Parts: sequence; C-alpha cells; structure tokens
Amino acid sequence: MVNATLDARFLLCPLPVIRCQDKAATLQHGDILEVICTDPGALQDIPMWSRMHGHSILSAEDLGDEIRIIVQIHLEP
Repeated sequence: MVNATLDARFLLCPLPVIRCQDKAATLQHGDILEVICTDPGALQDIPMWSRMHGHSILSAEDLGDEIRIIVQIHLEP
C-alpha cells in the first residue's frame, strides 16, 4: 500500500533526492513512498540516500520514459 507519491519528473539532480527527503520527513515509520522521476541518476541517488538514512528500497524500475522507486520509510524510535 502506497501512503504517498512524489512526482519528481523533469527535475534534475539533486532535486529528486531533496524532494524525496522533504516528503519522507512528513511520513510515519513503515509508510511507503512512491517516487516517480525522469532523471536517470535517481536510480543510484535515491537508493544511496535511503541506505544512509535507514530506509528500504522495495523496488526500483526504469520504465523507459520514467523511473519508479518504492521506498519504505524507517524512522528511529
């Protein structure tokens, strides 16, 4: 179940990651964030940001004209 969707299409690095971080800050532990973007660098940048902050990547797909990344948010208690 997706709790939030972030439309980061047509934004270039580092904006998709910054917007992802801003959106994640509004979510609860265990929530699912769907990120839709077009910057190919996001396939590396968002998973790296997720690992650094303890979040999990559930899937990352290059769909040709856009990229879809599903992140599960993990917050420290």
